[in-house]
Amino acid sequence: MNILDIGIDIVEIGRIKEAINKNNRFLEKIFTENEIEYFKSNNFRVESIAGNFSAKEAISKSLGTGIRNFNFKDIEILRNEIGKPIVKTYNNLEKICIDYNVLEIKVSISHCKEYAVANAITIIKE
Repeated sequence: MNILDIGIDIVEIGRIKEAINKNNRFLEKIFTENEIEYFKSNNFRVESIAGNFSAKEAISKSLGTGIRNFNFKDIEILRNEIGKPIVKTYNNLEKICIDYNVLEIKVSISHCKEYAVANAITIIKE
């Protein structure tokens, strides 16, 4: 195993809250149905939404591409039974991961009152 790259992102939680309030389709444009269900189960806590948004940006950086040739909904970030974020890829991003020989994308998410931050590591076959 090798590391392809790492990525980090930070976002103002207020900026995400504003985007949600301004555009009633924001969640549907950025997040999968499963992610929206997760947010719903957490009463749509904006810090969780911002954390997932930041994680998607960090993942795009850990691939070295940014959000190019795939869209936000090609990345899905859910939680396991103890709350650890789990990354799933779909569509064009899944194809990119196959081309890059990606074994796993690991992500960590945190937040405070004003910011959400995430880092990601893309692990590839040697």
